[in-house]
Amino acid sequence: MQTDKKIGFIGLGNMAAAMIGGMLQKGVARPENIIGSARTEATCRRVAEQYGIVTYASNGEVARQADILFLAVKPQFFPEVIGEIRGSVSPQTVIVSIAAGKTLEEIGGLFGGRQKIVRCMPNTPALVLEGCTGVCADDGVSEGELEEVMELLRSFGVAQEVPESLMDVVVGVSGSSPAYVFLFLEAMADQAVAAGMPRKQAYTFAAQAVLGSARLMLETGKHPGELKDMVCSPGGTTIQAVRVLEEKGLRAAVMDAMEACIEKSRHL
Repeated sequence: MQTDKKIGFIGLGNMAAAMIGGMLQKGVARPENIIGSARTEATCRRVAEQYGIVTYASNGEVARQADILFLAVKPQFFPEVIGEIRGSVSPQTVIVSIAAGKTLEEIGGLFGGRQKIVRCMPNTPALVLEGCTGVCADDGVSEGELEEVMELLRSFGVAQEVPESLMDVVVGVSGSSPAYVFLFLEAMADQAVAAGMPRKQAYTFAAQAVLGSARLMLETGKHPGELKDMVCSPGGTTIQAVRVLEEKGLRAAVMDAMEACIEKSRHL
């Protein structure tokens, strides 16, 4: 369903651009309904030309017009940006934060406790409409308003509501995890190159294997352990690779990495 609400973005970096692109591609918003601002004129011009939206040099102007306002800036800039727009934004505007580590209470406090706040954590696969976004909202946001926001977020992938207590876990398991996957892909491709495969082809084989495996799990609903067992034939090649990964502590390394990520998010 296409919204007639005015959707504002403060910050027009890669994530914001991915979100805007998804909304337009899926038809949930029209270019004339999206406005934005950024720190540099060059960024505003580039995004305006790419997506046909209106951009402004003033964050306050975007805040004044928006019915749904995405704060797409880094968490350390929140006090400065919110201080700048606090007097311009309507109490009826729904504020949507995509910053890690900033709680609903903290964001609401910066606005003086008078705004409707939604907190979400998307990830970079939104750039290809395969994002995964965790969402929570404060008590001031109605069910209808939250569903409007969810509809926008679903335009570039999966969006699910979670308790705020799990938002730092969302950072670890989906927000930051594309980096873990890319590291894994790079390692697989490096060994394929070492064994004689051209690098471009190695990246294609590795990436398609990960993409297909993820889709297989999602579409069959099977436990990943069951799917792993399906590949591991008795006396075969795969079980030897699995044995080495277990010996090297792959599971523990991934769990420790996620723990570090989640703890960092909790203390931002």
